[in-house]
Amino acid sequence: MRASTSVTLLGLSLMVAMPALSDDWPNFRGPRHDGVSREKQITFDWPKDGLKELWRREIGAGFSSFAIADGRVFTCGTEEQQQTLFCLDERTGGVQWTLRLEAQMTDPDPNLHGPRATPTVDGDHVYFLASLGRMVCLSSKTGNIVWEHLFKNKPHWGYAGSVLIDGDLAIVSAGGSDGSLVALNKLTGKPVWTCGDEATGYATPYPIAVEGKRYVCGFMANSVLIAERDTGRQALSVPWPSHSGVNVAGPLCHEDRLLVSTGYGFGAGLFKLRRDGDKLAVDELWKTLKLRNKFQTPILIDGHLYTSDETGLKCVEFATGTVVWQKRGIVHSPLIAVGDHLILLRETGELQLARASTSGFEISSETRLFEGSTRGLMQQITRQRQGKRCWTVPVVANGRLFARNHDTVVCLDLLKK
Repeated sequence: MRASTSVTLLGLSLMVAMPALSDDWPNFRGPRHDGVSREKQITFDWPKDGLKELWRREIGAGFSSFAIADGRVFTCGTEEQQQTLFCLDERTGGVQWTLRLEAQMTDPDPNLHGPRATPTVDGDHVYFLASLGRMVCLSSKTGNIVWEHLFKNKPHWGYAGSVLIDGDLAIVSAGGSDGSLVALNKLTGKPVWTCGDEATGYATPYPIAVEGKRYVCGFMANSVLIAERDTGRQALSVPWPSHSGVNVAGPLCHEDRLLVSTGYGFGAGLFKLRRDGDKLAVDELWKTLKLRNKFQTPILIDGHLYTSDETGLKCVEFATGTVVWQKRGIVHSPLIAVGDHLILLRETGELQLARASTSGFEISSETRLFEGSTRGLMQQITRQRQGKRCWTVPVVANGRLFARNHDTVVCLDLLKK
């Protein structure tokens, strides 16, 4: 956590998984990999005394978000100084099973302890890549291990990208001698292909399609890499520098245009992808230093990007990179969309609701989720020492909202009555 027309990047038609028949949320950023929930029975009229809390549970340090499927909530925390995968009952928060994966992920800053990736559910299996390199495929019902694989090229702040399930493949960004992108058979764990040998970044592999051909996009430590989905053959590689390999926020694709954005002052760019023989090529559409996502991926609604980057909460025109509005000081705060509404979990713990609008972020409802959600310099210092940052993307599924700070999960009732 902690460019030019002929750059080889990506910008593509987003190829996503087929929409779920239920309102489950089986993987990081949802079934369409876009951070947008399509649920219809959600209330946007929040009670003045706050949303009803259904349950709350301590799971230990971590930044793992949630996969919701078949009445279960999957996330990862820390227990007995071990990275631990939790399977919780969606209705009650009761623990159905846990699996201790590997030693605790630690950092010189104790506020950054804990696993980073989000579990991925596919059928009866759940997949997870722990911070130190252990990848597991488990029975989602029992937690029994089906297969496992160990990667040995951990980036400085630990593996953070989640597992992408695409067809019969389980794809991860492993890095170095393991392969920049690695595809395993999702049922057996046997290697199918590898692509590249650059060090990994911290983003989740991303599925795309160009003129009917399927690819996988990886955001590496200092480049964007695209591999053919079926063969792993490299189709494109474009330099994209970062601070110490911190490319974290995922790419975002729409109508053959790809957005990439990096923090620490490096900025963002939009590129249009095109076929060029048996390879891919790109044309640069724009670049800007006014959009700098350290680890929160923007959400695209009606031609505009909504995001909380390292300078503030903002709305940016997708086609041009023009900043439409900005609220400074709201940094690194996770955001999810439900239809045309935005739900923002402030880094300081307040949950805020607003309609996605080019006129500004007008809060219609607000509730506080976690103690220590304070304003003011000294109060913020105290909060940081307690390690209570809210950096994890919340999830809306089956009429409920799931959110966490560094160590506590809360489930709220959003169902329209």
